[in-house]
Amino acid sequence: MALQIDTFRHDGARHFGTSLFKALGHPVSAPKARALVAEMAARGKVAVLDVDNGSAHFDTFYDLSQCALAGVFTQHAEDVGRTILGAAVESVTEIGRAGAATIFVAAFDAKRTIERLRVLVGDTPIRSFDDIRLPDSWLSNPRRYTDPLNFATNFAFLRESGGHHTALRTANYWSGYGATDPGLWLCLFDETGVELATWNEPLPPAGGTLTIDSREVRARFGLPEFTGSLFVHALRIKGHEVVKYALDTYGDDATVLSATHDANAWPADYYAGLPAPARGERVTLWVQNAHPMTIPANEIALGVMGGRKSVRFPVAVPPFGTVALDAGALLPGVKWPAQLEVTAGRYFVRPRYEIERRGRTRMAHANVERTDLLPDPQIPRLEPLLGKGFILPMPLLPVARYRTTVLPTPMARGQKDMPIAVIVADVRGREVTRKFLGKLARGHRTLIDADELLAGAGLEDGYGHIELVYDFQDGGGADGWLHAIARYEDRETGHIAETSFGAHVFNTLTIYKDEPQSYTGGPPGLSTRLFLRLGPEPLETMCHLTYPASRQWHAHSDTTLQLIAADGREVASEHVSIACGGSLLWRYSEVFDASARAKAGAGASVLIRDSTCRLFGYHGLVSAKAFSLDHMFGF
Repeated sequence: MALQIDTFRHDGARHFGTSLFKALGHPVSAPKARALVAEMAARGKVAVLDVDNGSAHFDTFYDLSQCALAGVFTQHAEDVGRTILGAAVESVTEIGRAGAATIFVAAFDAKRTIERLRVLVGDTPIRSFDDIRLPDSWLSNPRRYTDPLNFATNFAFLRESGGHHTALRTANYWSGYGATDPGLWLCLFDETGVELATWNEPLPPAGGTLTIDSREVRARFGLPEFTGSLFVHALRIKGHEVVKYALDTYGDDATVLSATHDANAWPADYYAGLPAPARGERVTLWVQNAHPMTIPANEIALGVMGGRKSVRFPVAVPPFGTVALDAGALLPGVKWPAQLEVTAGRYFVRPRYEIERRGRTRMAHANVERTDLLPDPQIPRLEPLLGKGFILPMPLLPVARYRTTVLPTPMARGQKDMPIAVIVADVRGREVTRKFLGKLARGHRTLIDADELLAGAGLEDGYGHIELVYDFQDGGGADGWLHAIARYEDRETGHIAETSFGAHVFNTLTIYKDEPQSYTGGPPGLSTRLFLRLGPEPLETMCHLTYPASRQWHAHSDTTLQLIAADGREVASEHVSIACGGSLLWRYSEVFDASARAKAGAGASVLIRDSTCRLFGYHGLVSAKAFSLDHMFGF
C-alpha cells in the first residue's frame, strides 16, 4: 500500500512537487521528531490539532500510536466527523475538555495558532512541527517554512567501492535568479542508512560549477568503501526549487563509464522503463529509501509491463538505506525487449538501474509512471494546430560506429496502447525515412533498430536523429506522456550506453495545456538554456543537439556555446547554427581550441543558449574503451 503522503500534484495544466513530506522527513529533523514523540508519550495523553492533514503525514514517519490520544481536533467545520489517526475528528472548540497533557499542533509556522489556543487550553504544554525546524539561516523564505524553495532537496546515488566511482556535477544557477549566498548541505548515508558524513559546500559565483567526487569524499572523511545515498539540500536559493545535476560513474577499469542525472525529488507510486535483462545480462535496480522510516519487506514489487502479476521484494530497506534488487532473480525467464514496471509506493525517488554484460557495466534510470493520466481525446484532433505535436527526439549516433535501438515505453497506468510512427531525420532536418509501428499494446516488445530503418536509405552525414511521434491511422489513444529507452552499442568496443526521456511539443507558438514547456516561466518554451558538464581529461566530452519542431519555426537556430570556467567566468564563446528539424553532433575539443580549453581549466562547463528556439540535448563522455550518453538538463 502506498504511503499516505502527498509528494506530487497535477492540476491538468501543470505539475509540481509538494514540500511538507520533505520538511517532516528531513535527515536533520528526523531525530528531533522521534525525540518529540517520546517526550509527548512520556507526559501523558496528547490532543492533536490537525492542520491540512499534517498529522497523518507526521504519523506515517513517526508513529503517533506511541502516544495515548486524547482526541483529534480541527478548525474547519467541514472536517468534523472525518477519521484521522483512527479517531473521529472534533471541533477545536472542544479541545480544552480533552484532558490532554500535551497539545500537538500538526503544522509549521504555528505561533499564531498556539497563541489563540491558549484561550481554550490555558497553560497546557503545546508542541508543534516548529519544534523540528531547520535553522533559519538555511531557509530561502523564513516567513513560510514549507515554501518549496526552502526544500530544494534531492538524492544522488554515490558509490566508492570495488574500483567504481561516481561524480556529481552541477552549477550555481540560483544566483542567476538573485540568490546572494547559496550553498549546499550534504549528508552521505551508507547502504544500511547509517550517516557517514555531513558537510556544507559553498557554491561558486553565478554560473560556476561544483563537483562532488566519491573518491574525494572518501579521502576527506577517512571513510571505508561505501555504496549509498547522498542527500543534497540547496540553501538560501531563489528562482528554482529543483536540484539538478549530472552524475557520472567511472572506474579504475577504463571500460566503466556511464552517465545519468538527478533522481527526481518526489517519490512516486510507480516507475516504468526498466529493461528486462537480455541474455547474458544482469539488471540491478538500486532502491534508495527517501524517508526516515523502514520500507517493509514485500512493499516493493516488479512486474512485466502489460502483465497482471507482480513479484514482491522480500527484503526490508532501512531508513535512508540503499538496496540492490536483482530484476532477473525476481522475474526469471523474462528477457529484453520486455520491460518491467516497479511498484514503489512513494517510498523512494526515481531509481537508477545498472546492467552488467561481459564484464562491462552501464547505468541509467527508470521514469515516473503517472497514475493521474488518461488518454486525451483532444490529442488526435490537434494535428491541424500542432503539426507533429508531441515529439520524442533521440540521437542517431554515427551509424558506421554505433548501433542504435529504441524501445517505446508506456509511462502512465491508464495507457493501454501507443499508436506510434518513427522518423529518421538527417542533420539538415530532411526526413530520411518514416515507419508506422502500429497501435502498440501496453506490453509490446517492438524494438526499433536503426540499421533496419536505414536499409536502402542514405544518411549523407552519417548521423542525425530519431523522432517518435503519434500516428492515429489505426486509432488508439494518446496522453502526451510518450517515453522510450534509446540504447547505443559501440560496434568496435562492445560498450553500451542508454538513456530515456519523454515527448514534448516543440517550437510553436500554439499552446496546449503546459506545452511547449519552458525551462523558466510558462509555455510556450521557445528558448534554450542547457548545461553541459565537461569531463576531466583524458575524457572527451560530446554533445548531440537537436532542433525538433512540431511546426515549421525559424529555418536555423541562433545558438551560442559559452565556455564557462568553474568560477563562473565566461572564457570563450562560439556560434553554431542548426537546421529546423535537424541536429548537430560536436565535441569539446573540436569547437574550442587548446588556448580556450587551457583558460577554462578543470571543472569548466558549456552553457548552450538560444533565444530563438528550444533545443533538446544529449551529452556524454568518450574514452578509447567506453562512452556514456544521457539527456541534458536546463535551468
